[in-house]
Amino acid sequence: MGEIYGLGEITCPSGELVIVDGGHLGMWSGEGSPALVDPGAFGVQDPAVAADVSAATDFLITGPDADTAAHSFGRQPGRTLHDIPASGAAQLRELFAAHCREQGFDAVLEARAERVPHRERVRRCVEGGGGRFLMNGVPVVALGGVPPDRPLPVLATDDGIVIPVDPTHDSPASPASHAVKSVELGEIRVDWARLLFGDADALSAWRHDEPVDGLADVAFWGAAEAEAATEFAAPDLGEPGEKGVKGWTGLPLPDAMRLATALFDWKDADSRRRLMVDFRPHSHHWQIMRAVRASPLEAGTVQVGGAQVLCAMTGQGDGWFPVSADLDPTGRLVSVRVSFPA
Repeated sequence: MGEIYGLGEITCPSGELVIVDGGHLGMWSGEGSPALVDPGAFGVQDPAVAADVSAATDFLITGPDADTAAHSFGRQPGRTLHDIPASGAAQLRELFAAHCREQGFDAVLEARAERVPHRERVRRCVEGGGGRFLMNGVPVVALGGVPPDRPLPVLATDDGIVIPVDPTHDSPASPASHAVKSVELGEIRVDWARLLFGDADALSAWRHDEPVDGLADVAFWGAAEAEAATEFAAPDLGEPGEKGVKGWTGLPLPDAMRLATALFDWKDADSRRRLMVDFRPHSHHWQIMRAVRASPLEAGTVQVGGAQVLCAMTGQGDGWFPVSADLDPTGRLVSVRVSFPA
């Protein structure tokens, strides 16, 4: 297996684990409807697109051939098609109806009155033995059977990340030595070069961009960094792992927003000014990424919702990362594994 590094530990009081690109957690709805999440929280700025996303619908495939039709249609795992934007609903109905006619299936698409909360999607995955669902097109993997009563090590290997869950077989040298079967749960699409492992209940308390203390940092770097530091009398940021980065830490939110806006305006006033500006509210996302930046292994943890959540950079950038469950001869979970592409 090669060299193994301990990235940290997670706790999972609910026994249900979520694995997702942590950069996308701004769209997590917890127990609430996804329709209540502001699309601006996950980067949708165009008003027309935001309205289209907010008005999305979940569809359920029903009828005698529902399971077969859903599998062959292949749009999303299972019989529920989540988060279909309003502009695409009519076309989806037509495509599904045509598919059923061509294949001779007796099945229909039914629009649901309410969209399924993300926490409920996790429950449904767990009831099905673990698997994948989509969150506004972002794949999320969820599984149950995770020990709720003790910390679990998260280990980095040459070919991925593994979480041993059996206390009698969690040697870092061979975390899945007695597994006899590996079950594919689905692939995670990573767009932010990071993976997050979190308890399903705890993530309902996740605050992605909203500061938990009313404070924020402003950081900047780049070719025009020295010029900007002089213009704004900016000191070194002074954060671990960010040598050479300038900016301010622990500012009241209005002051931080004012400074960030001024930096952006200054940069945009001259196309020759090459500068990256990062506005960092003291949210859970900021807390965990602060720990990641300070870590030589690019991994960090944060306490949220009564559990410890871990985020780790992939070291390979973005892409598709398969997730599998290693099982012992009785079908009990031995370890959870995220594989890096070869």
